[in-house]
Amino acid sequence: MPRRNVLRSDAPDSFYHVYARGHSKHRIFLDEQDYLFFLNLLERYLASEEIKSRHRVVYPNFYNKIELLAYCLMPNHFHLLVYQHQASALTAFMRSLMTSYSLYFNKKYKRSGSLFESRFRASLITDGAYLEHITRYIHLNPRLWRDYEYSSLPYYLQQLEVSWINPNRVLDMFKSADEYLSFVEDYEENKKMLDILKHELADQF
Repeated sequence: MPRRNVLRSDAPDSFYHVYARGHSKHRIFLDEQDYLFFLNLLERYLASEEIKSRHRVVYPNFYNKIELLAYCLMPNHFHLLVYQHQASALTAFMRSLMTSYSLYFNKKYKRSGSLFESRFRASLITDGAYLEHITRYIHLNPRLWRDYEYSSLPYYLQQLEVSWINPNRVLDMFKSADEYLSFVEDYEENKKMLDILKHELADQF
């Protein structure tokens, strides 16, 4: 079962559902470039090889410290499902991710102040059986979820593959990618489970 807002436990070798939304529920993604920049940040910090800036500065790298298992970027919030190998790695990763994106967004739109409502929130997942349901919850966030561009669903359907996202921890629970898709589509039968997740997760979007 998820445990609410328990990053303070900062457990190594653990799964977390991580989420953050815009200040006062304002949008944090205004156009396609914004979504793509955020995805590029995920690659920057999670790629198997360190990435350097144009000035040859090496960005922080969290490969083998954090695994990204699923994501969905919505106009005013985002969801991540991660596996933390090392204690404190998630906090450092999220600090890098949210700070870099905030700097980009404020510079682009000539604004100042906090972009996000608060620091990120996270729910520690202590029951492995919940992982598959949480990925479905994440992937079903968009109304037109099947064709949504800014979620990890294409990686689960084996249409795309990159080093910085690992869907296999969840896909290994299913016989095939098609079975996982059927599981996601099977919304009505499992609506009760989704409602439980919405209640138990630390914040609603």
